[in-house]
Amino acid sequence: MSRPEDRDEPTGDLSIGKLALASLGSAAAVLLVATLVIVVLRPEPVIGLIVALAGVVGAIVAMGIVSKRMTRKAFGPGSK
Repeated sequence: MSRPEDRDEPTGDLSIGKLALASLGSAAAVLLVATLVIVVLRPEPVIGLIVALAGVVGAIVAMGIVSKRMTRKAFGPGSK
């Protein structure tokens, strides 16, 4: 028997808590990677700033992607 999460049909079930944790978790992971790059490579200050800014932009993008995927999975691609 197929479970609802195995199908591409919307389930209509979206927990705001899960959405927040998943979004913030993805952003934290991106920021952690950016921090590790800066700590390990010890770049010049300008390069370090660029890496940090790229990490912030990457975190925002990751939050958007995760929240959009979770929302579309719950409500379908046609929902606004």
